[in-house]
Amino acid sequence: MTKNPVKQLYHYQEKDIQSIFEKLETPSRAKFLYQLPTGGGKTVVFSEIARRYIEQYGKTVTILTHRKELCQQTSTTLKRHGVQNKIISSTSKNFKAKHNCYVAMVETLRNRIKSKKIKTQDVGLVIIDEAHHNSFRKLMDSFKHASVIGVTATPFSSDITKPMKQHYESLIAGESIATLIEGGFLASPKSIKYEVELNTLKTGVHGDYTVSSSNELYGSQAMLALLLKGYQEHASGKKTLIFNNGIDTSTKVRATFEAAGIPIRHLDNRTSSEERKEILAWFKKTKGAVLTSVSILTTGFDEPSVQTVVLNRATTSITLYHQMVGRGSRRLPSKKSFQIIDLGNNIERFGHWEEPVDWKHVFEHPEVFAQQLQGQSTGSAVQSHGLSAALRAQFPNTLELTFDVESHYQEALEADQKPKVVIQQSIRQQALICLENATTLSEALHLAEALQPEIEWRIKQYVSCLEKATKSYKEWLLEDYQLRLSTFIKKLYARRQSLEVANG
Repeated sequence: MTKNPVKQLYHYQEKDIQSIFEKLETPSRAKFLYQLPTGGGKTVVFSEIARRYIEQYGKTVTILTHRKELCQQTSTTLKRHGVQNKIISSTSKNFKAKHNCYVAMVETLRNRIKSKKIKTQDVGLVIIDEAHHNSFRKLMDSFKHASVIGVTATPFSSDITKPMKQHYESLIAGESIATLIEGGFLASPKSIKYEVELNTLKTGVHGDYTVSSSNELYGSQAMLALLLKGYQEHASGKKTLIFNNGIDTSTKVRATFEAAGIPIRHLDNRTSSEERKEILAWFKKTKGAVLTSVSILTTGFDEPSVQTVVLNRATTSITLYHQMVGRGSRRLPSKKSFQIIDLGNNIERFGHWEEPVDWKHVFEHPEVFAQQLQGQSTGSAVQSHGLSAALRAQFPNTLELTFDVESHYQEALEADQKPKVVIQQSIRQQALICLENATTLSEALHLAEALQPEIEWRIKQYVSCLEKATKSYKEWLLEDYQLRLSTFIKKLYARRQSLEVANG
């Protein structure tokens, strides 16, 4: 049974619902996607769709989610819209006549169907929340007589080999982020970008950067210091969410902020439900609170008072990018804007969060969009050239180890300088980073020896720029470079010692 809705719909939500019901009125069962930005009220929209569908067609509606918390939140929203519903758990026996709407996690429902505890032939409509997740595909064939609506902010599959157009016939795109900001429905973002060297990050089997390589980079003293600096300069005293890719990094972030006297808590998927509830309550009521987290608050978390979102990680997933930023986009009478602090070159990779995306083109041509993202991801960091994670770990106090030889060479030509200035600049940079990560002269010289693969790569790039350099010149240049580097390190070290003595 359903009751009248208790929540007023915004005009754009009502318009989208009308478009969706036009699709549902087709003679054959419909299978389509509905896209609406994070913060636009997707759950409100599909709860109202469920209410009207039950009222109009008298058939059962099933709503699928991918997390337990989302099941409960969806059930609560449905009840607010007057839709009596039941959450299907591992103990559910069958659909019961007194319920017209069911909410379930994918795996739970799948297991109940396989064991023939749940029958699906009476279901008229299936609504899939966060439809870009591939886990939902397992259940598509179980609802052969139902129409299917996939709901997502980013209609782009998490697996490019399984594009969403294989399972959905069309896409209804809702209002853009920019339009919702202009209409006063979402807060306006201010983006602060820090260029970070990402060439030590490695991609895993699913295409995103691995946790281990992210922990090595973002757990370094240099990156922790940059994070703290960025927070203190732009977000001090503001309620802040920090997103990380690894638990090790997040716990180091907490320790760093605690040492600076900043109120902060840490949350990850290992945190018990009771402790999580307590932490979120603390975050809600504490002015200027900071919450550092890992893979737990990107969906199903709604705290409108968030003023700053820090992307303390890089990702190749546009969906994750939108989800993280969207946590700060809720608008309040006292909050018309929020900040994004990007420490992963994500804005460079995907564009500003509020920039328009042609989602219909993405849905219809996912392979083209994937290639564009791949190109942007590749271009967002200097390409790896033998700079191993082990080498990177020897320079924890340095943010940028690499040196774009070609770019410096071009700048030298444009400034009417001799090409050798590039070698001088390179030597100076490496001498400084050796001293930056050493306490004694012998340690600094040892670090210079460790840089041998990087030096060889730089010489190779420089000779390539010269075009006509001989092999013997290249060999001499490498030998000369190493000698000048060690000489310059000794000179700078002696200067540093003299300054320390002079300053007492």
